[in-house]
Amino acid sequence: MWPHLSWEVTDISDSMLSARLNWSHPQGLAVFPYPCLLSMSASIEPGSLTIETALFATSDIDVPVSFGFHPYFGFDGNRADWHICLPQMRHLTLDARQIPTGASMPFPGLDGLIGTRSFDDGFALLEPSATLSIGFGRHQISVDLLEGYTHTQVYAPHDQNFIAFEPMTAPANALIGGDGLRLVSPGDTFGAKFRIRID
Repeated sequence: MWPHLSWEVTDISDSMLSARLNWSHPQGLAVFPYPCLLSMSASIEPGSLTIETALFATSDIDVPVSFGFHPYFGFDGNRADWHICLPQMRHLTLDARQIPTGASMPFPGLDGLIGTRSFDDGFALLEPSATLSIGFGRHQISVDLLEGYTHTQVYAPHDQNFIAFEPMTAPANALIGGDGLRLVSPGDTFGAKFRIRID
């Protein structure tokens, strides 16, 4: 499939790059049978990177929205001394295959040292936007979910020096189970935006 994913650069400057992909190739439609036009832009400012994605439904059928990103971060210092901050959310209940069951429970948030904690957890946001962050010493890395993202995955194995805060427009397996899945009507556009900040 990769040779047929031909992105076209639509705009470029010293601080921004935009491109689009026409999802209409037969091999692509065999995997995801929903014609659409994707556009993405990456823009930088001092200390931040913003990623914006738009999906335009180009045919006469609804297009399901289920995509995400996997930014990973880490520090050179002792992992146990990293400071993690997560907002209040809903913690998704998973089955034995790590797939959400549709159930969830309150998550009160977290503000403290990561210590020996492990994460491989899915969450549903309570607000239209949210910030997740990890810090060490005088430095902090934050992921701001600004628009369009209703879920996030936090992944941090206890024996690895990294953590992932993953913006998601739907919970895992939503294309199969339908839970939390949104549809873009013909002729409409769905937008999503997140920002990575380094302080």
